[in-house]
Amino acid sequence: MLAKILTGTTFGLQGILVEIEVDVAGRGFPTFTIVGLPGKSIDESKDRVRTAITNAGYEMPDSRITVNLAPADIPKSGSSFDLAIALGILSASKILPQEVLDDKLFIGELSLKGSVRSVSGIIPLILMAQEKKISQIYVPVDNAPESTLFSHKGVYPVISLEQTIAHLRSEIKIKPYIPIESEIEDELVSSYDLAKIKGQEQAKRALEIAAAGFHNIHLKGPPGAGKTLLSRSMPTILPRLDRREKLEVAKIYSIVGQMNNDILRGIRPFRSPHHTTSRVGLIGGGRNPSPGEISLAHRGVLFLDEFPEYPRNVLESMRQPLEDGLVTVSRASGTLTFPARFLLLAASNPCPCGYRGHPKKNCTCAPGMIERYKKRLSGPLLDRIDLHIDVPPVEVSELTDEFESESSALVRARVIQARTIQKKRFKSTPISFNSEMSSADVKKYCFLEKEAETLLNKAVETLSLSARSYFKIIKIAQTIADLDGYKSIVSEYIAEALQYRAKEL
Repeated sequence: MLAKILTGTTFGLQGILVEIEVDVAGRGFPTFTIVGLPGKSIDESKDRVRTAITNAGYEMPDSRITVNLAPADIPKSGSSFDLAIALGILSASKILPQEVLDDKLFIGELSLKGSVRSVSGIIPLILMAQEKKISQIYVPVDNAPESTLFSHKGVYPVISLEQTIAHLRSEIKIKPYIPIESEIEDELVSSYDLAKIKGQEQAKRALEIAAAGFHNIHLKGPPGAGKTLLSRSMPTILPRLDRREKLEVAKIYSIVGQMNNDILRGIRPFRSPHHTTSRVGLIGGGRNPSPGEISLAHRGVLFLDEFPEYPRNVLESMRQPLEDGLVTVSRASGTLTFPARFLLLAASNPCPCGYRGHPKKNCTCAPGMIERYKKRLSGPLLDRIDLHIDVPPVEVSELTDEFESESSALVRARVIQARTIQKKRFKSTPISFNSEMSSADVKKYCFLEKEAETLLNKAVETLSLSARSYFKIIKIAQTIADLDGYKSIVSEYIAEALQYRAKEL
């Protein structure tokens, strides 16, 4: 007898509907064959499915079983097909009627005992099911919270194969998943609040500007000056993800199997890969291409500590994603594009020993060492970073001072206000932040007062700034104006933006 059942697979960030056809022949030697370009993990599912069916209290058909995964021209991998294959076999064996499987999508990995384990890629599959107007989606109970991002009311959390069969036979009733509503705190509880960081007011101001306009930022200073501490405080001044951004980020984390409650709560990603990270680890790729760290930092922060210590080829591979907000990975199996609209937050020392220019400690580096260290970061890469900040060592008087600077909550309130202004400015356009404006957008949306324009023109001539730097300064000045709630760019904003231009490493 032939049975049909629906499941799904993922390719990149897209969900693809897969129809499983199961034929249990009345004659022939007992065999179990899976066709339709299955990967190794799917081929191994035969033993999991056979044992799970037996432990659920049913008999495995003692005949030739053929399972076809359609469409047959798309490679398939993963363990999410187990539940659907098992139900298809039971339907083809006349244990389950075909009509109870119609218009339903089944996803889940089976243990040998028959319990349904969580899998990756649930969010793209639910999106696909919504588009295909599939009324009921059966997912592992541990994956059910991911459905809170959708309005789909037909997501059923299942615990085991036995429970699923009983539900389909109307012996018990599995209720659709109902998300637990919880109020999100206005303030992020963190040990990295800006108020707890002594000194470094200029660096804090730069972080605020970077957060408001989504500008890339580079902190440079000696060891112990507070670069890492400042960088770790960045998430506390960033607003929550909106619904569209949350869905974009959740799809990426669902694909790689790293979905967590922070994403569901709207907390922006903060990724901090070690400087030994490979190019594939940072950019993405592999035999079966998957997102890298820059995509996992999408709509959030990518923190690269010890910036010059990363291999040069790894850093140079970020140039195109920094410009386009996308990364394209081409392999023999196909070409995939992953989103990578992240805020780059880099920290570095001024030299290998870290004390070049220190007011109290002498640098022990030879000139050649310093020159080689500087060359690890190319000019084109540094030119894609908007804000360059020197972080000097903190004086003892500042450490013992009882004065507390502004809290992260106050700074975040200004950042949210500035982003609201940008949202209105770029309404009905694909632009979200000032940093994403092209040169044409700068001319269209940014208004410089006469004194500000004169100051900028003089700076371009005196400092020999590039065209990219010219427009970058205007974009930074526009963000400063948004933080102040001012509609036009005055000379003070241009002067402050010029302080953040790229200097030598």
